[in-house]
Amino acid sequence: MNDWPEGWSDDNGGPRYGRGSAGARPESARVMRQVRRGPAVPPGPRSGYDGSGAAAPHGAGVPQQPSYVNGQGHEPGAGPDGYDSGYNTGQVYGSPGGRGPGAPAGSSARAPRPAPNWRRRIKWTAITVAAVLVVTSVATYFWADSKLRREVDLSKVIDRPDGGDGTNYLIVGSDSREGMSKEDEKKLHTGGAEGKRTDSMMILHVGDNGDTLISLPRDSDVVVPSYQGSTSGKVFPAQGRHAKLNATYAEDGPTLLVRAIEANTGLRIDHYVEIGFQGFAGIVDAVGGVEITIDKGFKDKWSGADFEAGKQTLNGQEALAFVRTRHAFAASDLQRTKNQQKFLAALAHQVATPSTILNPFKFYPTMGAGLDSLIVDKDMSLWDLASMFWAMKGVSGGDGTSMNMPISGSVGGNLVWDKAKVKTLVDELNNDEKVTVSGN
Repeated sequence: MNDWPEGWSDDNGGPRYGRGSAGARPESARVMRQVRRGPAVPPGPRSGYDGSGAAAPHGAGVPQQPSYVNGQGHEPGAGPDGYDSGYNTGQVYGSPGGRGPGAPAGSSARAPRPAPNWRRRIKWTAITVAAVLVVTSVATYFWADSKLRREVDLSKVIDRPDGGDGTNYLIVGSDSREGMSKEDEKKLHTGGAEGKRTDSMMILHVGDNGDTLISLPRDSDVVVPSYQGSTSGKVFPAQGRHAKLNATYAEDGPTLLVRAIEANTGLRIDHYVEIGFQGFAGIVDAVGGVEITIDKGFKDKWSGADFEAGKQTLNGQEALAFVRTRHAFAASDLQRTKNQQKFLAALAHQVATPSTILNPFKFYPTMGAGLDSLIVDKDMSLWDLASMFWAMKGVSGGDGTSMNMPISGSVGGNLVWDKAKVKTLVDELNNDEKVTVSGN
């Protein structure tokens, strides 16, 4: 006897236990009759069936059972055919782009995006930028500080005068050929002489009443004082001999040069800075050249200078020729010192422009070229070096005084300083007063 209710067939009750499933028949314990959705049938004799158990015809109190063909029923509200298959369509109600139950047509369930908090964004942007600047500045400071060559020990200078107000720097341009090849020596017209001499010497006084840059001609006549050897430590007594100022540098280097200047002027030197040929040319090239106005053209086969009058931009090679030339001038070394001051002021101004300072591709090469080539005293800090640099820039901008050491005449080819004017000048510098003395 067929156990299936009327309207059901073996095709419906076969081994199709899922949509399109051809799996094995499950265990009997898992078999459940499909039940009609709706109120439960009360216990007792079931209406719609006769006593023999035969199903009553449709319409005799038993609702028509759904025909589960292809897994679909026809119960109202349960899908296209009324059967809830248990599968959803993938629609997530309330998800972005969808509508939740009861949402009006065309509306979105996504909450409105809050307006950006610009004050908060600006605050954190400022904090980030400040942090980057601090880290960069600290890293740059230690990088630059590590490159300074602190090789001059001013503690070896004996019998020093008392210090005054302000700070005095001795700036020396030497003819050192350190790191230069034969090709470089030929290109820069430096020659190949051994040892070191100094082509330029300047005292820069930095104070509260204006800065003063004083050139010391290399041919200045000085008395060689007693001094302590920089390497031997031996004290050499004074013998009353005279020499050119640059000869003291050639004799025992920076410490004897400082000792000679202090003994012949009474002015204490606080810091020492030296740069050689190669380093000077390298700084000029790193900054992209220096613009300068040459009042009168000149040539000099010794330095390689060949300049026309007018405004022009000098590269490293040309700049070195400009500051070294003396044979082309009637005033010789005095005119050269003026050209050196003029060029150094222009160089300081060029380095301090925003196009150099704010451009890391120019700023770091310039700093690297300068720091690699500088020799300073052991007590020199980056702050001292920066103070010297800005003072030189100030002098070039008219905020200070630029002059030569006062000269009274010459003897045996050496320039003799005007002792009275030198004493007045030194007194004004020691008291950090405005300089009233004029030089040659």
